[in-house]
Amino acid sequence: MATTRRTIRVLMLPWLAHGHIGPFLELAKKLSKRSFHIFLCSSPVNLTSIKIPQEYCSNVELVELHVPSLPGLPPQYHTTRGLPPHLMPKLKMAFDMAGPNLSDIIADHQPDLLIFDYLLPWVPEVARSHGIRAVNFLSVAAVMSSYAFHSIKRPSDEYPFKAIRLQDHWIAKYKDQIEQASDSGMTDAERFVQCIDHSSGLIFLKTFRELEGKYIDYLSDLLGKKVVPVGPLVQDPVQEDGNHIIEWLDGKERSSTIFVSFGTEYFLGEKEREEIAYGLELSNVDFIWAVKFPVEEHVKLEEALPKGFLERVRDRGLVIEGWAPQARILAHPSIGGFVSHCGWSSIMESMKFGVPIVAMPMHLDQPLNARLIEDVGMGLEVMRNESGELEREKVAKVIRAVVVEEGGKRARNKVREVSIGIRNKGDEEIDEVEDAIVKLCGAATGSV
Repeated sequence: MATTRRTIRVLMLPWLAHGHIGPFLELAKKLSKRSFHIFLCSSPVNLTSIKIPQEYCSNVELVELHVPSLPGLPPQYHTTRGLPPHLMPKLKMAFDMAGPNLSDIIADHQPDLLIFDYLLPWVPEVARSHGIRAVNFLSVAAVMSSYAFHSIKRPSDEYPFKAIRLQDHWIAKYKDQIEQASDSGMTDAERFVQCIDHSSGLIFLKTFRELEGKYIDYLSDLLGKKVVPVGPLVQDPVQEDGNHIIEWLDGKERSSTIFVSFGTEYFLGEKEREEIAYGLELSNVDFIWAVKFPVEEHVKLEEALPKGFLERVRDRGLVIEGWAPQARILAHPSIGGFVSHCGWSSIMESMKFGVPIVAMPMHLDQPLNARLIEDVGMGLEVMRNESGELEREKVAKVIRAVVVEEGGKRARNKVREVSIGIRNKGDEEIDEVEDAIVKLCGAATGSV
C-alpha cells in the first residue's frame, strides 16, 4: 500500500537579478518532479530570457509580476541586467511597491506556500494576508549569511571561524554596502534581517553540508530557525550555445586553459582590467576571457585593453565581448582553472565541474566566499595590496600556482573529489526540502 499526498502549489519570488532567478528556477525544476506545482514570478523583462525545458512545462509556470514604473525607471530597467548602478536604489523602491500586484497573483493562483528572496521584506506580510506561509530562500553561502548575522546579533564578539578573515579594505567596503539605503530608506542589512525574522520557522539555503556544515549549524544557532540546505542547484550546460568557443577549446590540452569571468552584473574598472590583462599575459597560460561593459558605455574592446594585448596573446588567448556559456566552458576537459569573482553560483558551478578557482573577489559576499574556497582547499585567492588594488604579478603567480605548478595539486585534487561527491549524491538535499515543505503546509496524505 503506497502513500500519496496532494500536489502542493508553491509561488516563488526572487529578486530581479538573473543571479537570483537562476537558483529559484533550478529549485523549481527539482521540486516539480516531486508532486509540486511551481509558479515562478518576476518582471516581464526578466521572464523573456527564461526558457523552461519541455519536461518541466506542465509543473513550472512563469507568472508576470507588474513592477510599478518610476521616473527614470521604465519597464526595460525592471531587472539588474544592464541596469546603471545609480538606479539600483530606485529599482528596490519600485519592487517594494509591487505588494498589491503580488496579492492579486496569490488570489488568482491560490498557492499553499510562498518562497521569497532575501531583499524582499514586504513579501511575508502579503502572504500572511492570504493565510499562507512564506519561507526565505537565500541563494548565498552559509559563511556569508552567518558572518552577516553574527555582526548584527553579536557585534562585540569575534566571528568564531578564524579562517574567515577579511583584509581591512574589504571590511570597510562591506560595511558601506550593507549600510547603503535604498530610496525607501531601508538598508540591505535591514532587509536581510526582516526577511529572516519573518520566514516561517525555517530558511532554505543554496549550499550543501559537506562544504559548509559548521557555518550552516552556526547560522541556525544565530537565527533560532532550522536551516535547510537545498544543494548546489547548478544548471546543466546547454549544448547549442557557444560552439565556436568549444571548437577553440577542443584544440587545447587537457586542464591547460583557464576561464576568466566576473559574472553577469559586475563590470571591471579600467585599472582592474589592465592588471588582469597583464597578469594573464605574464602567466603564460592559455585562457578564455569574457569581458563585459555597461550597455550605455559603447566601449570598443581593443581600446579597453592594453595596447597590443590582443595581438600579443592571439595564439593562446580567446577574448569574448559579452556573454559566454559559462557552464559549458567549465565542463570542457581542457579547462584547468576558473578566474572568478566568487559569486556563489559561479563557485557552485566550478565545484560541480571539478575546476579549481583563482579567486578574485570584487564586492558584496565575494570576499567571504573567496576565503571559504581557500580554507577548504579548492583554490587560491589573489590578495590585493593595502589600497585594495590588484597587481599583475600576483595575478600571474596565483594562476600558475593553481593550474600549472606542483603546489596547486591539492586544489586540483580536492575540487575533483568534491565534484565526484556532488554527482554521486544526486538530489539528496531535495528530500529534506520536500519534507520541510510538506510539514509546513500540513499536506494531507492518504493511502492508495
